[in-house]
Amino acid sequence: MQETFGPGDQAIRHVLFDMDNTLWDFVGAKREACRAVVEDFGEGEAEALYQYFRRPGVGYEDLQNIRDYLAGFSAEREAYGRACWVYEHTKLTSIRLFDGVEETLEAIAGAGLTMAVVTDAYSFQAMARLEEVGVRNYFSYLVTPDLTGRKKPDPTQFRCALHALSADPAETMVVGDSIRREVAPARALGMQAAYALYGDHSEGPEPICRPDYVLEDIRDLLPALGI
Repeated sequence: MQETFGPGDQAIRHVLFDMDNTLWDFVGAKREACRAVVEDFGEGEAEALYQYFRRPGVGYEDLQNIRDYLAGFSAEREAYGRACWVYEHTKLTSIRLFDGVEETLEAIAGAGLTMAVVTDAYSFQAMARLEEVGVRNYFSYLVTPDLTGRKKPDPTQFRCALHALSADPAETMVVGDSIRREVAPARALGMQAAYALYGDHSEGPEPICRPDYVLEDIRDLLPALGI
């Protein structure tokens, strides 16, 4: 197995990936799903519906956002059910891997490193997305909130992955698009962190935490791993 090194000459043997906006453009898929809902319903604006999903206090994946948006149009119950189906179907089929993802995962696997996904999507959502884009088999383990009862940045998500892989934190790197949700907990647990800048859609200040690597393209991960 090829040994890979980061800061401090510590070999990296395990890589924990965030999924949405790290492996693929999830914001783009959600916006396309909102466009499809509005087009099918015949009223409203796609961006206005998308902004409902960004509201505080309601989950980013919660279909309650669609119900609340349609309530402004006095929509019937049947319209809500159809809108949810259109949204979920379009969101899934609109997912596209970022350029270079598959070749990067192939190179990491070829170097003998183990990989896992740590995501806030639930298991059925995560499995469907990974299978839709054909990368499920690269990952040895999948950590989701229905498994741990927690969401990032709670360190429980990452501790679960470390335990499942029998991984030493010092030999593990986390890759994600959020300083707050991935980089900060990774560093707090003694792991290295690669910040997927190319996928970050956050607005406003992030907590002060310096990643070990900043990725402008996912292929930048390979030299960070010494591959």
